[in-house]
Formats: sequence, C-alpha cells, structure tokens
Amino acid sequence: MGVLWLLAIYSATFVLYVVLPGRWVEGYVRDASGRPLRYHLDGLFVFGVVIATYVALAARGVIAWDVLYGYRWELVATAIAVGLVFTFAIVLPAPPTGKPLAADLFLGRLENPQWGRVDAKMFLYLVGAVTLELMLLAFAAHHVLVFSWDGSRGIIVYTALFSFFLVEYLWFERVHLYTYDFVAERVGFKLGWGCLAFYPFFYCIGGWFAAGSLDPDPSPLRLAAAIALFFAGWSLARGANLQKFMFKTRPEATRWGPFAQTALVDGDRRVLVGGLWGLSRHINYLGEILMACGLAIALAHPGAWLYPLYYVGLLVPRQLDDDRRCAAKYGALWEEYRRKVPSRIIPRVW
Repeated sequence: MGVLWLLAIYSATFVLYVVLPGRWVEGYVRDASGRPLRYHLDGLFVFGVVIATYVALAARGVIAWDVLYGYRWELVATAIAVGLVFTFAIVLPAPPTGKPLAADLFLGRLENPQWGRVDAKMFLYLVGAVTLELMLLAFAAHHVLVFSWDGSRGIIVYTALFSFFLVEYLWFERVHLYTYDFVAERVGFKLGWGCLAFYPFFYCIGGWFAAGSLDPDPSPLRLAAAIALFFAGWSLARGANLQKFMFKTRPEATRWGPFAQTALVDGDRRVLVGGLWGLSRHINYLGEILMACGLAIALAHPGAWLYPLYYVGLLVPRQLDDDRRCAAKYGALWEEYRRKVPSRIIPRVW
C-alpha cells in the first residue's frame, strides 16, 4: 500500500501541476538565443488542493489522520526507487558534459529541462514540498493520537513552523527562480533524487524521532526561543532572497525596505553590496541554518539536530562553489566585493 500511496501523491501533484491555472513569468536563466526562460507557476494552488483533499478525507473518516505514518518505511523505499529511475531517465538520454558518467549521473547533464508548461526543477521542488507536508501532518497526527494533545506542544509547534516554511516558499515561487538551484545546478541524482526522496523524508527527521516518542515536552520558554530563532532566520533568508530578486528585476531601484541598493558596477555587470548582502556574502545561508536550529529546538529529541547539521554540510561547500562561480563570472568585481564583505556566511565570524 505504501507504494500506491506514494505513486498517487506524485501522480496527483503532477496532474494538478499541469492542469491547474497559474501565471507565466520570466526567470533569470536565459536560453541559447538569450531570451529569459518562462515558467508556469501554480505551486501554492497545487499544494493547497492536495493538502486540503488529505485533510478532508481524514476529517470524514475515509482515511486515518496518520495513515502515511503506518506506511512510512514503504514510502521511503518507493521514493528511493523512483528517484533512481528518474535520475537514469533524465540523465542518460542527454548529451554528455565531458565529465565521467558518475559525475553526470550525480550532477546531471541538462541545466533547465522544460516540456511545455512543465519545468523539471519547478515540479521537483513542488512534489517534494507536497510530500514533506503530508509526512509532517502524519507524524504530528500520530503523536497526538497516541500521547494526546497535552504532551504534544513541541511537535505541534515544529509542524506549524515547518508548514509555514513550505507555504511561504511556494508563495515566493518566482523569487526562487533567481537562486542558486535554478541558476547554477543541473538536473541529476543530486537534485532529482534529492527532491523525490531526500527532501520529503529527511527534512522531517525530527518528526520521525518525535512521532512515536514520549520525550519531555519542551517548556514554553524553550518553544518561544524556538519560534524566535526560526523567524530570525526566516527574516535573513527571505529578506536576502527578496532583496536579490529586486536587485535583478528592478536595477533602477535605489532602496529595498530600509536598505540602500548599493552595487559594484563594471560595464553591464553589477554585484549587490548593500543591505543584507553587506553583512556576509551568503547571509541567506545563515538564515536557513538558523531556521533549521529553531525547528530542532522545538523538539526534545536530539535526533532533530540532524537537520541543521545537514544544512551546515550542504551550504558550506555550496558557498565555496558559488564563490568560485562568481569569481569566474565577475572577475575583479567579485574580488572587490570580497574585500568589502570579507565574511562568507556569519558576519564578522566567517
């Protein structure tokens, strides 16, 4: 049954992604002719329909609130298999990049595959977000059903914060077209298998540990600290990405909120220096790590800390790679930015 459940989630998400109305926007990436790629965005609509359907079926007693919890291991195994099939299917038919086959399989060969209104990257992130939300709800429901509402404050706060993160991610879909994933990555095992298997089932690692565990419920003070840290991180991550989005789409703007939109300019090349990007060269990564820490603090189980540790392992190497990519693209302009903003991620620390 777990196999059928996951295939149903993936299939329903894809069909809704294709048929539901949305808006067409231009992204930052350009095609071979120099024109910006266009994207059909309806992610939040799709997300809302799938989650509302799940909640409605559970409320009417058609399915158990924690039905996916019971099939969790089958779901993981199926997701791993589907992710591998997707990797081979999208990588092998494409022209080689000149790197070894293992590198092509891991990193991918196609940069931005699109078929009509279907964009591979956009769909992968959407189906990952939908599946992750369903797993979060299933873990929280199981904990409440087994241990009652009284001892479930931590997992309820955890689920609410994570759900907010997913909803606002899809609300700002267009902004993410200007981020590293869409600009620099290709579609292979890392992104394809990552979104189909790793993203929806590892990101909620705290829920895996907490759902069936009667750990001491965090104190109100600890939960308040978790919420405060999460939203501090969210302010940095979302604020930085929004500022970069405005910088790319409205270069004539001189301010973003309270911050000056200052830039280093060399001909038609421009590097953002002011505002949040004047604190560190990847201040958005610090925000994402702080959000992950806030989620871990909301749960008493130490296993929840695997999520922020993963983010450190992901974002530190990505920062190094992005620094090299920007140095190659902007040359002396990037070196000047590095002198003005020496901190990589943590202001005045590193």
